[in-house]
Amino acid sequence: MSQVILKAENISKQYRLGTVGTGTLSHDLNRWWHRVRGKEDPYLKVGSVNDRSTEADSEYVWALKDINFEVQQGEVLGIIGKNGAGKSTLLKILSRVTSPTTGEIKTRGRIASLLEVGTGFHPELTGRENIYLNGAILGMTKKEIRAKEAEIIDFSGCARYVDTPVKRYSSGMRVRLAFAVAAFLEPDILVIDEVLAVGDAEFQKKAIGKMQDISQGEGRTVLFVSHNMAAVKSLCTRAIVLVHGQTAFEGTAQDGVDFYLNLEENSSQGSSEIDYSENPVGDLGVKLLKVSTEDDYGKLRSTFLQSENIIVKIKFYLNENIKGLRFNLTVKNSAQEIAFATSSHEKTKHLLSEGEYSLELTLPSNLLNNKQYVLMLNAGVPGRQVLIEPIDVLVIDIQNDYSSGSTYIEKWPGLVAPKIQWKLDA
Repeated sequence: MSQVILKAENISKQYRLGTVGTGTLSHDLNRWWHRVRGKEDPYLKVGSVNDRSTEADSEYVWALKDINFEVQQGEVLGIIGKNGAGKSTLLKILSRVTSPTTGEIKTRGRIASLLEVGTGFHPELTGRENIYLNGAILGMTKKEIRAKEAEIIDFSGCARYVDTPVKRYSSGMRVRLAFAVAAFLEPDILVIDEVLAVGDAEFQKKAIGKMQDISQGEGRTVLFVSHNMAAVKSLCTRAIVLVHGQTAFEGTAQDGVDFYLNLEENSSQGSSEIDYSENPVGDLGVKLLKVSTEDDYGKLRSTFLQSENIIVKIKFYLNENIKGLRFNLTVKNSAQEIAFATSSHEKTKHLLSEGEYSLELTLPSNLLNNKQYVLMLNAGVPGRQVLIEPIDVLVIDIQNDYSSGSTYIEKWPGLVAPKIQWKLDA
């Protein structure tokens, strides 16, 4: 039977903006005076929402506001959100690196954290000495650490440099060693913040495999922050989405990823739809009115996982009857290299009378690679006239989601990465 190993109750964190120290004495006295009279801290009532893209309207900001959740033993909880959403702040509070302004964290067992590259490492000490230092901080005896030392060094791949001061390590070497220490010293709760962002493909594979072993094989709990949605989907059992320091979603990992990708603010502003209604594009008989990209649920989006279909909708107006009309959609990368092109000819070649029309096409899942693509559109009657000159209409971003049928996350070459069916006969 599962049991709660970590519980966050009404966690909030407030920070002061601007120059640290200005007016702090008066604020401290004001807080003290309210506390003496048994009243609430006056500065907890003020503060703006944590939106880094807007100018502050208060000298206080809530990095986190009223966060509540529970984590079961053996569960892998993904915490996702934009930069500045409060993910790292939450992990620092859970790891007791900093304290919450309000609320309480209840945990059972030992917590090991990997919050930033090299966090907890002393730069002047060697890799081996830092292994023992981190183990001691976690409350392990020298004998316990020694029993794991060989496994840690082997997993990190830093055997040649383990007796070299950490200050001479690359960022990749630091994160390898730090992850190995955190994972192999048998914590009850492992807290990981963007560890996959630094490591190479080999390390990502090993790290994900180890985290799966920790949670599934050893029954330990993992809290995982990442912008890699494929890693969240494959590794996590549940997910929390943070928006401006507040919980916007809590549920399954799949639903959490879908919610995150569906956030309007997560898409490039205006890049999922372009409206030419007031200034139509084209001349002669055709006017382009609108182009948009949506998911299978009709939601306007510009960011998609590789495993998702992309619905492209084109609205246009005919000023006259036209026969043989063809719209061409070309998908290319930012270097103008063409991935592929497709045509509406079979649907629009017959005589179309004056009026408004809509075209819809589906870019199939498991086709595009982990890249940014530009959608280019043009129209005409083949061999007779050009009606709309080639024009770049929209930009879409594709996020890695097991490209090319791979069983782990890695970057594949090429403009496209189709999921090809293979067959093996014994």
